[in-house]
Amino acid sequence: MSQKRTPRLIRFNKPYGVLSQFTPEGKWRGLKDFIHVPGVYAAGRLDADSEGLLLLTDDGPLQARIADPRSRMEKTYWVQVEGEPDEAALAALCRGVLLKDGLTAPARARRLTPPPGLWERDPPIRTRRAIPTAWIELIITEGRNRQVRRMTAAVGHPTLRLVRMAIGPYTLEGLAPGQWREVTAIPGHP
Repeated sequence: MSQKRTPRLIRFNKPYGVLSQFTPEGKWRGLKDFIHVPGVYAAGRLDADSEGLLLLTDDGPLQARIADPRSRMEKTYWVQVEGEPDEAALAALCRGVLLKDGLTAPARARRLTPPPGLWERDPPIRTRRAIPTAWIELIITEGRNRQVRRMTAAVGHPTLRLVRMAIGPYTLEGLAPGQWREVTAIPGHP
């Protein structure tokens, strides 16, 4: 009788400028510069100009469950935006925002005050003396292309910095940029 193999699951704090694939392209680095574990692949994507939690696994069905929007797994982002979103902008994010590819599902949004104590981004974000910035927490269950950036822009607050803090029960806790740790899958979650 064969014993069922336990899938590998890795939490990785993806730095700015790194693709969600092992092969580098153009000016962007690949995961191979950080993770030397054979047979694991990213479960979902995080754009090169975004930072934060990326999950990797060697198990195809687990990878599909994490990445599939139908699983409705919550993804938590901390987003530095241009300007200072008011209650109307936050309420619009919570209701859902009309984008070119349709209305987004309702989200959860709140101001992060004081701003989170995160690592410095390399390179730093662009700043303009006359325009303030603010941080919001945005929790979504979809995964459309550049969705968070498009949502904040649609309510008048373009994204300057985007950090994914959690995917379902998995968080960035204890990981500096470029660090990874293997974890045990949480029962009842992909």
